[in-house]
Amino acid sequence: MSTIINKLDAIKERYDALSERMSQPEVISDPAQLQRYAREQASLEPLVEKYRAYQQVTRQLAETEEMLGDGLDEEMKALVREELTSLREREAQLLQDIRASLIPKDPNDEKDVIVEVRAGTGGEEAALFAGDLFRMYSRYAERHGWQTEVLDASPTELGGFKEIIFEIHGRGAYSRLKYDSGVHR
Repeated sequence: MSTIINKLDAIKERYDALSERMSQPEVISDPAQLQRYAREQASLEPLVEKYRAYQQVTRQLAETEEMLGDGLDEEMKALVREELTSLREREAQLLQDIRASLIPKDPNDEKDVIVEVRAGTGGEEAALFAGDLFRMYSRYAERHGWQTEVLDASPTELGGFKEIIFEIHGRGAYSRLKYDSGVHR
């Protein structure tokens, strides 16, 4: 547990150091360096926020446990125990989220993705299914705030596609779509 806390302290220090660096005049005057620091800070921010929430819950737990020893009546002790249970559950959930966030990410996860959909055997029905797949991916991209750009398409008369190649631009597109592959029947 202490190794996780040490790692989180180091990440928080790096986050704070990046904030300080980005306010320095020499960094502000260099857009490339500013952008690099801003990206690194943005990648650390979710983890730092979880760590701050974890620290707050830990402080609340200590304060609440201290209240139990203050000679409270039974009704208040029951309320304090309820609060302790709730705080311990929140602490466990935050710790689980933090551990998941510490798993190394794929360096390609923030990149764009190119998707190819080809109609298989089956004639017009397969082309219609390929069209349905394209519309499904387009709507999925739209819901995530990504842009879709058709690179090449071979449409059929009934609204399907013999083949369609399109690119999805957006943060995290590759991480969400990297496992979509294969033959769909």
